[in-house]
Amino acid sequence: MKFENTSIETLHMDLNRLDEVMEANSMIRAGQWDYERVTYDHKFQIREGTYYLRVQGYATQGDVGAHDAYIQLMTPILGKHYYPHGVEYGEDEYFPDHLVNQCQQMLEKIYKDLSVFSD
Repeated sequence: MKFENTSIETLHMDLNRLDEVMEANSMIRAGQWDYERVTYDHKFQIREGTYYLRVQGYATQGDVGAHDAYIQLMTPILGKHYYPHGVEYGEDEYFPDHLVNQCQQMLEKIYKDLSVFSD
């Protein structure tokens, strides 16, 4: 499921500041990066299953591995995890209303916190 119109996809910022703000909002990058892309996840384990709120971005300049990059963020997505296959993001998936509402609130706060530092 895509979260359209969050304005997060309009943000472009320094990777180090992005890491700080995302961590403060419980979004974890961990090992999910390469030299050109980053992915931040928040894992939800609820009665209906395991879900991931994901915010991705790509480097417009610099190198993610060297912690010296500017990142263009992309449209946030929500997916459901299926063992052992992975995470599915399709519109055919069921996403509980309470989870969607919680994700929207998280994304609003993330946008507010990040927009102060965006280029």
